[in-house]
Amino acid sequence: MDRLPKFETEQLIERMRSEFELLMKQVAQAVNDAPQGRVIVDSEEKVRDFLGEFRRSTFQAALQLRVDAAEAAFSPGGQDNPPAQRR
Repeated sequence: MDRLPKFETEQLIERMRSEFELLMKQVAQAVNDAPQGRVIVDSEEKVRDFLGEFRRSTFQAALQLRVDAAEAAFSPGGQDNPPAQRR
């Protein structure tokens, strides 16, 4: 059985960088917007939801990179040795 080619870690980091930065802004805002004495109660669920979405998005991106690497390595119809043209 052929193995799926691996992708470079840096590809995932680059793909997710902007989403990670947005995530950190959302977490900071949720915690900062919570009133004194209610920081955990009013921000914990929001932060959990943000992190859950980021986890899903990250896993999806990693899987897609693995599929993309496999597609790039695939040579349909054996194009490395094209068949002789018929006359």
